Amino acid sequence: MGSTDARVAVIGLGAMGSNALWRLAERGVEAIGIEQFAAGHDRGSSHGDTRLFRTVCLEHPGLVPLARRAAELWRELEERTGTHLLELTGGLTIGAPDSPLVTATREAAEANGERLTDVDLATEFPQHRPNTAGHIALRDENAGVVRPERGVTAACRAAEQAGAQTVFGRRVREVTPDEDGVLVRTPEQDYRVEQVVLTTGAWLRAFAPGIPLEPFRTPQTWFAPRADPEGFAVDRFPTFIRQLDDGLRMWGHGGMDGGDPKCGPADNPANPRTDPDALDRRVRERDWELIGSLVRRGIEGLAPEPSRVTICMYTKTPDEQFVLGRIGDRVVLGGGGSGHAFKHATALGEALADTVTGEPSCTDLSFVDPKRFG
Repeated sequence: MGSTDARVAVIGLGAMGSNALWRLAERGVEAIGIEQFAAGHDRGSSHGDTRLFRTVCLEHPGLVPLARRAAELWRELEERTGTHLLELTGGLTIGAPDSPLVTATREAAEANGERLTDVDLATEFPQHRPNTAGHIALRDENAGVVRPERGVTAACRAAEQAGAQTVFGRRVREVTPDEDGVLVRTPEQDYRVEQVVLTTGAWLRAFAPGIPLEPFRTPQTWFAPRADPEGFAVDRFPTFIRQLDDGLRMWGHGGMDGGDPKCGPADNPANPRTDPDALDRRVRERDWELIGSLVRRGIEGLAPEPSRVTICMYTKTPDEQFVLGRIGDRVVLGGGGSGHAFKHATALGEALADTVTGEPSCTDLSFVDPKRFG
């Protein structure tokens, strides 16, 4: 092979990409990260102040070991950069004992030796309106909140400190593998590398057209307490996911840094598929109509009209699991967060670095291999 600009190029420095660059640089791999916006920007999927962190992951039992490793790496990143990123408050799962939400949470805990404790909402967390008869609440002690903008910025900084190059404000237009490596084209400059890691979020399907990835427009909403704002601080109103008696789900957590609590629907059919280059950032009543109704039904003491709304995106796969792995000898893919990836971002970045260098990952991640789609 002729001369190269780096051994590896990481394209897109959001949740997965920033951490992949950090973990590659920590191993001494010559790497360059290229991002079309600024570090920690609000144009994609990794913004809005907070994301839920859960160790017991109802989406798949195989995510629990990944969450454990992610927590270790969030703490390591905090030490590297002096930035507080992970706030463990404990987290609640609320619903009928035989509901899909509670059943999946229990199965994930049992498969991984995690302990869930029963909670009496009426005495411990009266902010939640009384449950339907027979509904229960389970507590995961190793749950809380992680900070997306801070996390991405910290990972980029840690990568630079470990020797990686970063380039911001430069959009990659073409990625072409050949027998000599990979040619990465931008309007300003071309780069020649040995391997490329594609972590471009909602823009990923342009580089991986064979993988079923759908970006969705997703509002984020905060709600003001009617009274007693201290009772809705995150230490007294910790993270939760709740399934109501009609099957609708909501999630949320108390206010951070003196701000309002944040709540959202687990899924909203009104969220449209979107073109990430033409995302509608205007806010309308329909953007918060569903979650407003759920707040009214499920939480005592919050105004059901949001105090703040921002527009985000998430990218879904058909099975709502990530895509992480090789799609060619020189191309590694990371994406398809499906609304639950950021908590795992540090560990997903490490898994991407493992894939590049051929090292084993901390756990079996075959269920997120992009080859499952053919």
